[in-house]
Amino acid sequence: MNSEKTLYESSPAMFRNRPIWFAVCVLLIVAYGLGLVILLLWWIANKGTVLTVTDERTILRRGILAKSTTEVWHRDIRNVQLSQTFLQRIFNVGSIGLSSSGQGGIEIAVDGLPSPNKVKRLIDEQRRDAS
Repeated sequence: MNSEKTLYESSPAMFRNRPIWFAVCVLLIVAYGLGLVILLLWWIANKGTVLTVTDERTILRRGILAKSTTEVWHRDIRNVQLSQTFLQRIFNVGSIGLSSSGQGGIEIAVDGLPSPNKVKRLIDEQRRDAS
């Protein structure tokens, strides 16, 4: 029996992905206290989103109370998209998108993922091994 190995697992980053928005929220805490609510909701949303890359598939789980899971087997991946804004490049975060031969569009999309180049490299290596 083949056991699956986890190669990468992470949630989106908050400050590194949106440093200006994070600073605005901190200022809103000082000014009105509203920033604390925004930061808490943002943190919950980020912690409820987890991308896992194994040696066989990539899995995206979203949600805290209601859960949604999307997975793509590496042998089926046809396209890996990586995008980073200038600030995201400075803070080493970015967006990853995966599509497979079975769907017309992007099946897995995550914004603000730490080390996106590492994630793409891991997925590409597993795709080569699966073929």
